Amino acid sequence: MTTPSGSRQSLLFVLALILLLVLAASIRYGAIDFSIPEIGRALVSLLPGQPEPTLSQRIFLELRLPRAIFCLLVGASLGVGGTLMQALFRNPIVEPGLVGTSSGAALGSALFFVLGGMLNLSTGLWTLPLAACLGGVIATYLVFLLARSREDGRASIVMLLLTGLAVNALLMSAIGFLSYIARDPQARSITFWSLGTLSGASWRAVEIVALSTIVGTLIALRYSKQLNALMIGEEEATYLGVNVNRLKWIILSINVVIVAVATAFTGVISFVGLVVPHILRMLRGSDNRFLIVGSALLGATLLSLADLVARLSLRPAELPIGIVTSAVGVPVFLWLLRRRRYVF
Repeated sequence: MTTPSGSRQSLLFVLALILLLVLAASIRYGAIDFSIPEIGRALVSLLPGQPEPTLSQRIFLELRLPRAIFCLLVGASLGVGGTLMQALFRNPIVEPGLVGTSSGAALGSALFFVLGGMLNLSTGLWTLPLAACLGGVIATYLVFLLARSREDGRASIVMLLLTGLAVNALLMSAIGFLSYIARDPQARSITFWSLGTLSGASWRAVEIVALSTIVGTLIALRYSKQLNALMIGEEEATYLGVNVNRLKWIILSINVVIVAVATAFTGVISFVGLVVPHILRMLRGSDNRFLIVGSALLGATLLSLADLVARLSLRPAELPIGIVTSAVGVPVFLWLLRRRRYVF
């Protein structure tokens, strides 16, 4: 008879295999399809003493391969962020952007698009991601500071939730105002970025997002047992020796790092962090040690599938990936709610 732990390990193994299959499809298909021999020759061209890569091989090595890997990392970061936020708020309808991370990043990018030219800001490769990341960090910590109690300086889960909703509404109003006053090219840039895109993937972006995602996930795993204790209530977790206020800061910080960094390069991608933890809870329960790893694998898989749909549906053009995730995520989420089989 399979134990719960063994059953979860088996599911993680299956998810890892599916992820590898999806990755193989992602690097093969797109605006240009690459055969397996072509992929092999492109990889061999990287070895010392080999001839310079051809144009087709350069397209694969510099565009297709980094995009596929980048997509996995972004999906993993959104999945882990969703698990952490739902565990922290003890609420299965919370997503990573609820505490202002995504909307803050969107406001940072909108300010860059509209005010960048006026203030003569640099238009280098990293300026937009830096502006978005800074906006996400400021917005998240603004939510936390506003939610703190005057008496003891602590922020309750309910206050964080309500404050996050209010700040998100305020930030979205600011983005709407910037879109209203922007010129047509700027307004189109704001709209396109807010829908999410992976077209800006590069090896440098892969390195940065890999660092934030892997380190953030490993740190989150260290606190998975404390998150399990928090699920039964703040007072009960305190009796079990958990410093709840410190745990909130740590989890929020991890969420800010992994989600803001990913969002800074891709724009706003919704529903991945909301749906992924739901599916895993339905399959194998609410142990955060399992959910954090499973969400990284499943989030990476689902976003890669969405990217495939975005690239293949209108090729050689592509849909913004946020349209695909929303179109698929909304009905899946409604179906999950109607089944009411999640355990929390």
